[in-house]
Amino acid sequence: MLRCIAVDDEPLALHLLTDYIGKVPFLELVASCEDAIEAARVLQEKEVDLVFSDIQMPGLTGLQFIQSLAKRPMFILVTAYKKFAPEGFDLEVVDYLIKPVGLDRFMKACYKAQELYQLRTGAAQTSPAAGPGAQTPDYLFVNADYSLVKVLFADIIRIEGTGGDYVKFYLRSSPKPLMVRMSAKALEAELPGDKFLRIHKSYIVAISSVTAVRKNSVFIGELELPVGETYREVLRQLTRKEL
Repeated sequence: MLRCIAVDDEPLALHLLTDYIGKVPFLELVASCEDAIEAARVLQEKEVDLVFSDIQMPGLTGLQFIQSLAKRPMFILVTAYKKFAPEGFDLEVVDYLIKPVGLDRFMKACYKAQELYQLRTGAAQTSPAAGPGAQTPDYLFVNADYSLVKVLFADIIRIEGTGGDYVKFYLRSSPKPLMVRMSAKALEAELPGDKFLRIHKSYIVAISSVTAVRKNSVFIGELELPVGETYREVLRQLTRKEL
């Protein structure tokens, strides 16, 4: 769950932002603020992961607000002005939305923020600081059909990239693949390396599903998947033999 705040000096725009946030299952609205000064006070008092902020506001603009923070949460800028986009991305904002913003475009920005958050926190959760007694989860939650869907690692047969921002999960429990909004690269970082192998830029396979291996391909039953040139070494890791 991402804890977030909305910042806009226009009441109608602020209402729309809070309404959109309420429609996203992995967002929790901590506060709605009418200016950046009020938002700065909230950040001092509460843990916030993500800020939705207008740019042109009295007292302190959205860009000045970002620059003033020593410890920055993620930012998504929501503005009527396209001209500030270069400055916004220079400040490493997650996304830059132009008003009026449709819900579909808003959701896309939220998914980007969630993916970035998962990448950052995933590294922290798998660090030695977690302690020797910590148990590794046997599942992950993925974005599918505007929901967070729990997928067991043991249920995954293979994962196929679509060449864009989506991947398909082929599961033992379902005849149809699950379409998930996430890049293959980000997903690979969340999967346990002792259970899954990336064999191609478009394919990740569950090791338990592999039934045979050839020099340039991997078989899952009768299905033959190619092994990319840069992933040939994984076959030796998988079989522990030279092919």
